[in-house]
Amino acid sequence: MSEKLFEASPAGFQPPAAKSLQTEAAVSRQAQEVQAAMVIAKKFPRDENSAYARIMKACQRKSLAEAAVYEYPRGGTKVSGPSIRMAEVLAQSWGNIDFGVVELEQRDGESSVMAYAWDLETNTRQTKIFQVRHERKAGREIKRLDDPRDVYEMVANQGARRVRACIMGVIPGDVIDDAVRECERTMEKGEKEPLSDRIRKMVATFASEYNVSQAMIEARLGHKADAISESEIVSLKKIYRSLKDGMASVEDFFSKTSRFESTSKPAEAAPEKPAAPAPAKAKTLAEALKGAPVSEEEIKAYYKAKGQAFDEGWVLENLTTVVNNTLDFLDSKKDGKLI
Repeated sequence: MSEKLFEASPAGFQPPAAKSLQTEAAVSRQAQEVQAAMVIAKKFPRDENSAYARIMKACQRKSLAEAAVYEYPRGGTKVSGPSIRMAEVLAQSWGNIDFGVVELEQRDGESSVMAYAWDLETNTRQTKIFQVRHERKAGREIKRLDDPRDVYEMVANQGARRVRACIMGVIPGDVIDDAVRECERTMEKGEKEPLSDRIRKMVATFASEYNVSQAMIEARLGHKADAISESEIVSLKKIYRSLKDGMASVEDFFSKTSRFESTSKPAEAAPEKPAAPAPAKAKTLAEALKGAPVSEEEIKAYYKAKGQAFDEGWVLENLTTVVNNTLDFLDSKKDGKLI
C-alpha cells in the first residue's frame, strides 16, 4: 500500500522534526519533478497530426479493439464508452499527459483516493477525489476486507475507473470518437475464424467465467445463439469487457427470472368452462397470446425495430422470452428511448 501523502494532525500537536523534514523533502522533490515535466512538455510540444496517426494505428490492433469499449444497460438504453485500456492508450499516444491514482489517506475502514490526468502542455487538469470503503458485496452480504492485498485491489479498481474519466476530460472528444469508430471497424473486419466457432467460444466463455447460460444470452438477444450476427458478437464482447473491468454486474445484462412468468398468472377458469390451453401447446401465435400482456402486432414491431426476421415457430417455442423482450421494448418506447 502506498504511503499516505497527507495526514491530518489534531490541534496543538507537532509532528516529530525528522518526520517533518522527510515530508518537506518529498513535497519539494515532487514539485521539482512536476516543474521539470512541464518545461520538457513546453520544449517538445506534441505534433497533433502524428499523435492522431499513432492513435488510429493503435486502434487497428485487434487485441486493443476487443478491449476498447465497455457497454452496460441503464434505464432501458445502452451506455457505452472507451474502456480503461483504451483511455491508457489514448493518453500514451497523445503525449505529454501525466495520469494516475494517489491514496491520500486510509482510516476507519475506508480510503481517500485522488485520480487525476494532467495535460502538461496546456496545463489542463482533471481531478477526482473519492472514498473507497474496504468492503465487497458478495450476493446479498457485504464482506469486510482485512487483507492488505484485497484493499489494494479494491482501491486500484475503483481508481482506474476515475482515471479513465479524467483522461477523457483532457483529450479532445472528436479524437476519442474517431478512435472508438476505428476500433469498431477493426472488430468487424479481418476475422479469419468462422462466425459459428466464435459464437460457440463466446457462449462457453460466458458460461465458465460468469455462469451465464446460453439460454440467458438467447433471452437477451431475442433469438437462438446460432443466429447471432457480427454486430451482436461485438456487443457481447463489450459486455464481457464491462464485466471484466467491473463496470457492471451480470444482473445488469442477463436476467435469471422471467418478468412474464412472475407477473402473469393463468386466470381461474369458471366451473362450467374448461381451462385455457397452455401457451406452449398452442398451434398459432394468436392462440398462445390469449391473456398475454402483448399482442402479435407488438411482437412483430419489436422484431422489425431489431432488424431481425420474424419466425413464428421460434417465437412459439420461446414465448416467455419473446414476451419479456417485447415488454422491455414497449417500455423504452414509452420513455422515448431506443433499445
